[in-house]
Amino acid sequence: MAILEVKNVGKRFGGLKALDNVNLSIAENTVHAIIGPNGAGKSTLLNCLIGKLIPDTGSVMFDGQSVLGRKPFEINQMGISRVFQTPEIFGDLTVMENMLISCFAKRDGAFELNALASVASQRDVIEKAEHMLEDMKLMDKRHMHAAAMSRGDKRRLEISMCLAQDPRLLLLDEPTAGMARADTNNTIDLLKQIKEERNITIAIIEHDMHVVFSLAERITVLAQGTPLVEDTPEKIKGHPKVREAYLGESQDAA
Repeated sequence: MAILEVKNVGKRFGGLKALDNVNLSIAENTVHAIIGPNGAGKSTLLNCLIGKLIPDTGSVMFDGQSVLGRKPFEINQMGISRVFQTPEIFGDLTVMENMLISCFAKRDGAFELNALASVASQRDVIEKAEHMLEDMKLMDKRHMHAAAMSRGDKRRLEISMCLAQDPRLLLLDEPTAGMARADTNNTIDLLKQIKEERNITIAIIEHDMHVVFSLAERITVLAQGTPLVEDTPEKIKGHPKVREAYLGESQDAA
């Protein structure tokens, strides 16, 4: 069953057609990758899914409900969380304070930084934050300022903050960008763990084909704002147009 249905979505920026009649179906409890070159429309599509952009045409349905016209925090409360290309964390706060913010926002729908001190008396929020940090192997860093963390640990913290929202759909925009190979492999392992242990669907935009083929069950290839092909990783690897255009192989190399 599809948890996300994108139908006939189009988006223009002046004379530039960023998305053109995009149709996409993401099945529940799968890992679905969206790949394509720079300018293919991948990030524009994700921004349409989380309410940062409103499509000019078409519909976006999550679990049978339209996301169009809803504010990003309302879409988040519906069950969609996004991990950005650059980790979106509070660098001047500690790891624990970052987690407390996310846990409090899930419970109350919003959070004000000047209210952080009041959380100290709210045991349910603290317990959830501690549980998340233990589960994500960050408890030993709870007093560290987030800005001092490695790129890989910043990403782990951001994913932890998203998971504290109890999402049903986790959107990842190039989660391994700028990482060393060791951190990339750790992130792959983390996402595999999340998929195995949680009732969650993952959609990922990624240029690193090692990451894509390590995680994805289905792959959609975008080209010039339009899906070129959607299939299993095995079929995508063998598709001549994909090999030539996106995987760096000529059709003669088959």
